Amino acid sequence: MSSQPYYLKGSPINVRFNGVIGWLARHGLSLMGSAEMSVRGRKSGQMQRIPVNPHTYEGAQFLVSARGHSQWVRNMRAAGGGELRVGRKVRSFTAVEVPDEEKPAILRTYLEKWGWEVNQYFNGVTAKSTDAEIAAAAPDHPVFRITVEG
Repeated sequence: MSSQPYYLKGSPINVRFNGVIGWLARHGLSLMGSAEMSVRGRKSGQMQRIPVNPHTYEGAQFLVSARGHSQWVRNMRAAGGGELRVGRKVRSFTAVEVPDEEKPAILRTYLEKWGWEVNQYFNGVTAKSTDAEIAAAAPDHPVFRITVEG
């Protein structure tokens, strides 16, 4: 068992696909609600951009890291917020990390909507998995509740 937090690096095809999704969002085309997120790098201080799938659950918005404890997650923990962009529409937001025990219902509904794209990162866990299986996967997938400003 590794002591490192779970993180699954994207394959070259995944990286290229994400680049296309980010470019589309930056130019005003959102696929099923996708957006480009910018978050300040904790070391560089530069804004880092990544495509994300903002997820609404019980009236609140969330960002889920399907690939685990990624660089954007570490940056979000340090920055406490960022920006979401679709075309010229840029929305600033603040972010609060959700505790593991609150994640299962959010993750299940996220997998119901985005599973076609992200199931490969959840090690066999899908929207149809048991509550216990989703709860066991929760620590590997950071979730942030975001509050859009303005």
